[in-house]
Amino acid sequence: MSGAVAAHDEPTGHGAAGDPADGERAYDYFQIGRRFLAERRPAQAAMYLERALRLVPDKNSVREALGRSYYALGRYDGAAREFAELLRRAPANDYAHFALARCLLRLGDVPGARREARLAVAMAPRNDDYRRALDDSLDAD
Repeated sequence: MSGAVAAHDEPTGHGAAGDPADGERAYDYFQIGRRFLAERRPAQAAMYLERALRLVPDKNSVREALGRSYYALGRYDGAAREFAELLRRAPANDYAHFALARCLLRLGDVPGARREARLAVAMAPRNDDYRRALDDSLDAD
């Protein structure tokens, strides 16, 4: 975002832990993190998304974005942890299965990658990205 200095400023709310202002601050951090992720600035995105997750650890959208940031940074173990936790909370999340498959493949866990890719394809059989992930895991032998 060129020229948009205020777009990444700190949120202004200052509530104590558990304070209703935490949700608003978390949302602000999440939006800033998403903007950084869209701008292909995953390190900055991860910083804000980690802050958001500390405030609202039950928000799957924050966890997914943080996993995407970690993946873009090459922090595949951290990304895999976030996607695995997301799946613990939402086992029918086809994108999380796909993303975890990609992480596991990068980490050298071919059987795990294959399992997750198969689940993603089974949940969304028309998704070409999921099919490619499955093909990649099958080719990894």
